[in-house]
Amino acid sequence: QVQLVESGGGLVQAGDSLRLSCAASGRTLSRYVVGWFRQAPGKEREFVAAISRSGGTTHYADSIKGRFTISGDNAKNIMYLQMNSLKPEDTAVYYCAARDSMLVVTRSREYDYWGQGTQVTVSS
Repeated sequence: QVQLVESGGGLVQAGDSLRLSCAASGRTLSRYVVGWFRQAPGKEREFVAAISRSGGTTHYADSIKGRFTISGDNAKNIMYLQMNSLKPEDTAVYYCAARDSMLVVTRSREYDYWGQGTQVTVSS
């Protein structure tokens, strides 16, 4: 199975950018659908972005479309989430997850492996 570790979170101001990383070990990420999710205090975990095994298909939540980009580096076995034009409402713990399937989905319960999360805080 694959182990996932997120990094790159922090405290930034509105309008700033951050790049989150999801480092995988145990197995190559290219055999999984990889998604990013986030959970704000008192809220349900929500889908942010996902990418297919080949990298040819991506899917984004409407709330971040045009601002966030998901990508991967197969050589490093790392998945990224580039976040631009951050807003205070983007404040949350961000998780990467992997799904042992070919189908890109947005439901968190359909992902098999999860990282521990990284905190992103955006001040106004």
